[in-house]
Amino acid sequence: MEFTFLGTSAGVPTKSRNVTGLALCHGGPKPWYLVDCGEGTQHQLLRTRYSVMQLRAVFITHIHGDHTFGLPGLLTSASMLGRKEPLDIIAPVQVRRFIHAVIDNSDSTLSYPLNFIDSEAPDFHWQDERVEVTNVALSHRVSCRAYVFTERQLERQLLQDKLRADGIDPGPSWGELQKGHDVLLEDGRLIRSDAYTRIPRVARRLIVAGDNDTPSLLAEASKGSHALIHEATYTQAVADRVGPWPQHSSAEQVARFAQQAGLPNLVLTHFSSRYQSGPGGAPHISQLAAEALQHYQGQLFLARDFDSYRLEKDLVLHRLAID
Repeated sequence: MEFTFLGTSAGVPTKSRNVTGLALCHGGPKPWYLVDCGEGTQHQLLRTRYSVMQLRAVFITHIHGDHTFGLPGLLTSASMLGRKEPLDIIAPVQVRRFIHAVIDNSDSTLSYPLNFIDSEAPDFHWQDERVEVTNVALSHRVSCRAYVFTERQLERQLLQDKLRADGIDPGPSWGELQKGHDVLLEDGRLIRSDAYTRIPRVARRLIVAGDNDTPSLLAEASKGSHALIHEATYTQAVADRVGPWPQHSSAEQVARFAQQAGLPNLVLTHFSSRYQSGPGGAPHISQLAAEALQHYQGQLFLARDFDSYRLEKDLVLHRLAID
C-alpha cells in the first residue's frame, strides 16, 4: 500500500504546503483513491504519477472547504480530459449538493456518472477488488470521519504436499485454487481453495483520519492497524490557548494516543500555517516533531507535500525516495 500527500497544511495553504489531500493506492497507481480534496488538489496531482482518469473513488472526511473546495475543479477537469468511467464519491450528503450547485451554476457538465455514497450512514462499508473501507466518527466542529483501509485478496500459497497426498496433480486446478477459486474436478470432487491454500501474511491496514480533537475515538479501529495518519495542527501550548471547543489535536495528544494504542507507525499532517519549514523560521515545524517524540516511541513521520510512503507486506512503513 502506498500513499502520497498532496497537501499538509491546515485551513489555508502556505508557500510550501497546500491544503489537505491524500492519494492512496494498492500495488500501483491504477486504480487509486483520493482522501479529501482541498483547493488546488488537481494542480498538486500534476506533479505526481496519479491521473484523474484512473481515480476509483473519492473519500471526504468532512465538509470544510480546506477538504472539499478542490472537488468541482478536479471533477470537471476529468470530464474535459474525456473520462467515461463512473466515480464513487463517499462523503456527507452536503457534498453532493455542493458539487451539483457548482456544476449547475458554472455552465459545466460531466462526461461520466457520479455515484454518491453517504459516508455518515450507520452501516457504511465500501469495497472493490483491492481494498475494503470502513469509517469511524470523530470529534470536530462538524461531523467528521476517519477512513480505515484494509487490503483484500491477499496472495495465497498452495499446500502442495496436501494436494499431492489427496491425488490432485499439478495443472490448471492448482492455479485456480491459488486465485481463491473452488474447483470441481473431473472425478466429481469439489475442492475448496481454503482447504488447499494458506495466506502467509496479515492484511495491511491503514487509518486516514480527518480533523479530530479526540484521538481516543480511534482506539477500537487501531487494534490490528499498522499505521495512523492524523492531524497535529499545533503544539499543546497553542492548543491550550485556542480553547476547549471541539476542533483539532495537538502533536502531544496524538502521540500519547498512538503510544497507548500500540500503533507502530504514526504520520502527522494538517499543520497550522503558523509553523515554518525553512531554516530559521519560527515557530518551526520541528517543534511538533519534538513534542510528539516525548510521548511516542514508534516510528514517527511529519508529512511534507509530495512525500510518498509505502507500507510493505512485512508491515514496515518507510518514506520513498523522491525521484
